[in-house]
Amino acid sequence: MYLKGENIGFGYKKSNPILKDVDISLGSGEILGLAGDSGSGKSTLCKILAGYERNYQGSVSLDGKKIPSNAYNPVQLIFQHPEKAVNPRWKMRDILNEGHVVSQDILNSFGIKKSWLDRWPNELSGGELQRFALARALSPKTSFLIADEITTMVDAITQVQIWESILDIVDELNIGVLVVSHDKKLMAKICQEVVDISHINGRS
Repeated sequence: MYLKGENIGFGYKKSNPILKDVDISLGSGEILGLAGDSGSGKSTLCKILAGYERNYQGSVSLDGKKIPSNAYNPVQLIFQHPEKAVNPRWKMRDILNEGHVVSQDILNSFGIKKSWLDRWPNELSGGELQRFALARALSPKTSFLIADEITTMVDAITQVQIWESILDIVDELNIGVLVVSHDKKLMAKICQEVVDISHINGRS
């Protein structure tokens, strides 16, 4: 299976596009890195690929077919700030199981403690919340994971733990991963290939 973005264009002003004629392709089981300067359009491209931004030019497809908007999206986006992706009025158990019941194996892989399930989001650290965001995104229906600077806000040890868990799970489930990061050492270690957005963005 392939996730493809073809001739992607986006901008708030036609005279100054953020993205222009961008082509990107990610296959099942592939781990692709996306590098680039701040403000270069990486996060915008992620939102387009995951269906969060719909006002764009070009097309996004899964094996040549448009991704349905009225069903579970097999392309899941994990944000840099997990606290912005959860409902602060829900307990973590409800947030975790909103779309599907997350398996105990995945909870164990991310080190999610049973006691955390009855806490509110503001009672957890950023690293703990990010573990929940990842566990929730790894549904049996997920085919691709887009990780947008997901470990920037955590310490080095937690970063290693989170990525080790991700790599094990996506390898087992044959999930494709797009890794967006400023950490060149991290991408060199975990990605099969790294693309700089300036090389695929026609506005550059």
